[in-house]
Amino acid sequence: MQNFIYALIQVVHNLGAATVVATAASALWLVRGNPRVQHRLALLMAIAWATQVASGVMFGVTTYLYERHLPDIHGIAVDALLIKLFCALSGFVLAVTHVKLGSAWTMDKQLLAWRASLAFGVVALGSAAFLRWFS
Repeated sequence: MQNFIYALIQVVHNLGAATVVATAASALWLVRGNPRVQHRLALLMAIAWATQVASGVMFGVTTYLYERHLPDIHGIAVDALLIKLFCALSGFVLAVTHVKLGSAWTMDKQLLAWRASLAFGVVALGSAAFLRWFS
């Protein structure tokens, strides 16, 4: 049952990761588009990052519930997890800020925000591979 739960969490986590990267990449092509579309994409980005954080936490919670300890990671895996956390929290804060203030931003600031969002997503996704294979 534990592996089944991990698999379900992984599905949600993977969909969240794909949404983070796809939303940022799409927004870069639409940045000169409708401000309402920009707002919706920023909201989707915030939800996707929140999903990433929540599903990531669920991996640890599941391990704790079944094994009475947190996942045993060390070395590169810990570094990868810290990088993922930094990207997720930074990406979430940036997305929420974009939702609240983005309509007043210049085109250059919007482009910068979406580029940073894409970078956070790609780095987090890359770090996931190190977390997985070095844990």
